[in-house]
Amino acid sequence: HQRIELDNYYLLHLSPCKTSPITFDEETTLLSEKVAQMMEWTSKRSVIRMNGDKFRRFVRAPPRNYSVIIMFTALQPQRQCGVCRQADEEFQALANSWRYSSAFTNKVFFASVDFDEGSDVFQMLNMNSAPTFLHFPSKGKPRKADTYELQVRGFAAEQLARWVADRTDVQIRIIRPPNYAGPLLLGFLLAGIGGLAYLRRNNLEFLFNKNVWAFSALCFVLIMTSGQMWNHIRGPPYAHKNPSTGQISYIHGSSQAQFVAETHIVLLFNAAITMGMVMLCEAASSDLEIGKRKIMCVAGIALMMVFFSWLLSVFRAKYHGYPYSFLMS
Repeated sequence: HQRIELDNYYLLHLSPCKTSPITFDEETTLLSEKVAQMMEWTSKRSVIRMNGDKFRRFVRAPPRNYSVIIMFTALQPQRQCGVCRQADEEFQALANSWRYSSAFTNKVFFASVDFDEGSDVFQMLNMNSAPTFLHFPSKGKPRKADTYELQVRGFAAEQLARWVADRTDVQIRIIRPPNYAGPLLLGFLLAGIGGLAYLRRNNLEFLFNKNVWAFSALCFVLIMTSGQMWNHIRGPPYAHKNPSTGQISYIHGSSQAQFVAETHIVLLFNAAITMGMVMLCEAASSDLEIGKRKIMCVAGIALMMVFFSWLLSVFRAKYHGYPYSFLMS
């Protein structure tokens, strides 16, 4: 989340006028007009852009028989909200998947309110951070579960779709445009390996070098055990900035979630511990001078002790109440 400093903006509250209650036919007509207008906007853009007037008329004011999923954001460059742009891309993917689905109906609409276009809406809802996702149900007021837990779930379209299904019973299958970056990168990698093998076709001993294969396998294991696959599936934010204090957290406080920066830290710690173990093994089995072997042994022990202690402190920070520590709490 990024904190948004509200401008000196005050809403004008008009005195309510005494009017006679609308009839059932008038209510039905008004509802039909609202649904037709929402459908027209959705036909042009999957995510309807709303300001204060549109929000009060089509979301807050009755009658309404449709749910609205709204992303409150701050996309203007002067707001410097990088995570807002990332979340907006995922929200667009979610809305497009619903708009162009064969199951599309007027039961659910997707909309966005930008702070610079609807600061009065932010004030109305006492909201001072972005991005934030809210569900406005077709009946009644939003409950606690209608606020999306961004810090726990991340803003991946798949996670948003599961939340929408929980709140509206509408199942959305996320369809993304084809991404050829992965296949192209794999093709270049295979071409590079093939070219290297061809150039050294008379000397392919490097393919049987156990150190090369061991290093490759070790890199793969470190990447997987640090949580990179979880990041790919959940799409969490890189870090979290406290909107009240401005402090940046790189370690998530819950054992059920993590930040991208956290996986990088864990990867570094695991790599350092592994390096220490390798140095101990080399010190015990290599043919180096005794002095160099002693240095390798001491350095290996130091690496393992320090980085294992830091790794354990991260574990304690996420699993509250864990009683054990080493060197540091």
